[in-house]
Amino acid sequence: MTYHEMYGRYVADVEETLISLLPESGEFAPSGENAIPQHLCESMRYSLLAGGKRVRPVLLLAACEMLGGELEQAKVSAAALEMIHTYSLIHDDLPGMDDDDYRRGRPTNHKVYGVGHAILAGDGLLNYAYECMLQDALAWPGNLEGHVRAAKAIAGRAGVCGMIAGQSLDLLSEHMEPDADRLRYIHMHKTADLLTAPLLAAAYIAKADEAQIAALSRFGACVGLAFQIDDDLLDIEGDAAQLGKQTGMDAQRGKMTWPSLVGVEAAKEKSRALWSEALEALECFGDRAFFMREFARQLHGRKH
Repeated sequence: MTYHEMYGRYVADVEETLISLLPESGEFAPSGENAIPQHLCESMRYSLLAGGKRVRPVLLLAACEMLGGELEQAKVSAAALEMIHTYSLIHDDLPGMDDDDYRRGRPTNHKVYGVGHAILAGDGLLNYAYECMLQDALAWPGNLEGHVRAAKAIAGRAGVCGMIAGQSLDLLSEHMEPDADRLRYIHMHKTADLLTAPLLAAAYIAKADEAQIAALSRFGACVGLAFQIDDDLLDIEGDAAQLGKQTGMDAQRGKMTWPSLVGVEAAKEKSRALWSEALEALECFGDRAFFMREFARQLHGRKH
């Protein structure tokens, strides 16, 4: 099976799981039955099922399979991680954050459903993600610890010492003089944590050893840092039509980025070095890391 065939299989698994976990909801039922109100469900589904490459859940499924884990055990965690990622995008786009009008080539959630319901849709996806992971953990009593550790890894990397920490410092650093240590902290938590989370979750579900966990952590950190640098470069050099969102926004908002710190060419060199280090981290997995290596190369070469 080729890389693209494998990627397509993982994405299909993710889409199927997302739809099964968050089906269309009926009208509000005053009897109090356990159903998501229709308008809230529509808002959640609008962003969750908007497409995209599903990078993070694909990483989780691919890592689990590479480690010899059972793919069926990883699907709900992968889908839940995409819910968390989607919630973060909904909130990122809000007027109080990045104030974006478009996401993936169509109006952002708050432009369609209003700011209030966009906030609730994000909150809903975040909470529902944890509900789904914990319910799924109970379905695998023989690997309960692995599933709980996976959920904890995702929660930690997405939380107040992870992605949210990075986003907080990112906001506080707008219009400040670029600083390398501060910028690395922002990138490590704002972006790299949510790319490392699927690798750690997969490792716990697949019962990986400490050396494998360390290698995956290194790979995730390098991929995350390089991915954010490339994203900053795309905001300068990318095509808005291909990206599905406005470009030039980092400079307009006074964002601290690697290009603003060292310049475009040095940022590109830093990105290349990080992608090379990411590939080195996979050497201990040998041929089993075929998909992960190609995944890194494809992500490095993206134009949108």
